[in-house]
Amino acid sequence: MARRIPRDLYETELARLQAQLVEMQAWVQATGARIVVIFEGRDAAGKGSTIKRVSEYLNPRVTRIVALPAPTDREKTQWYFQRYIPHLPAAGEIVLMDRSWYNRAGVEHVMGYCTNAEYHRFLHQAPIFERMLVEDGVLLLKYWFSVSDVEQERRYRSRATDPMRRWKLSPNDVLSITKWEDYSRAKDTMFVHTDIPEAPWFEIDNEDKRRGRLNMIAHLLSRVPYRQIERPVIEIPERPASGGYERSPRNEENHVPDFAGELLRRSHAGEKRPPLPLVE
Repeated sequence: MARRIPRDLYETELARLQAQLVEMQAWVQATGARIVVIFEGRDAAGKGSTIKRVSEYLNPRVTRIVALPAPTDREKTQWYFQRYIPHLPAAGEIVLMDRSWYNRAGVEHVMGYCTNAEYHRFLHQAPIFERMLVEDGVLLLKYWFSVSDVEQERRYRSRATDPMRRWKLSPNDVLSITKWEDYSRAKDTMFVHTDIPEAPWFEIDNEDKRRGRLNMIAHLLSRVPYRQIERPVIEIPERPASGGYERSPRNEENHVPDFAGELLRRSHAGEKRPPLPLVE
């Protein structure tokens, strides 16, 4: 097993890579490029946390995260790819897809949410659809996040006891433990049909999340032909002299209670933290 990346090295390199992502975003805006990055993989493989690090310092008006819910009854009657098309980027935009149209080749197929005919139609149409995107100038990058069965179960158990991440655990996630080999076969079949030269799959070993995040971001930067964009110098003007404006009395305005001040006072006094405010 590869040695775990030390935290200080990870944080230093992550910051450097994130700065390059900001430069890449500026190039995308300046050139009108269109980028779609697909994040796929097993449940608890670390897709969401990697997307968070990719997008952390990017402009949400330029770099959008797309994580679609289950299709509605109406969407189920549409052409399968139709619900994804409105979320594709326009000029100067980046779309990060937290799962994608590949739901059909994975969870929908394994869990029986689609018919065999729909599944095989998807395997036939997905490469055609993606070639159309690439032919039209979209840069399409597809990443598969891998994790071992032991590590997946460890992450599930961690989520189950963590109130901040318990929402990430669903009944379908737990079922994936019992269907490990089914998902493995589905992934292998998906790669056979959709790993095309125009849009190949790139696999991320995410057993160590730090290593996986660094590897993914570095690879993304290597696949985008960006260059540094010269930005105009923005000068901060001098503040003009007051024109006689007087602020209204503060006691006439609604201010939130100083929870932080009370927290600081109690901390210095060695007292318990103040209770969280509740709706009255």
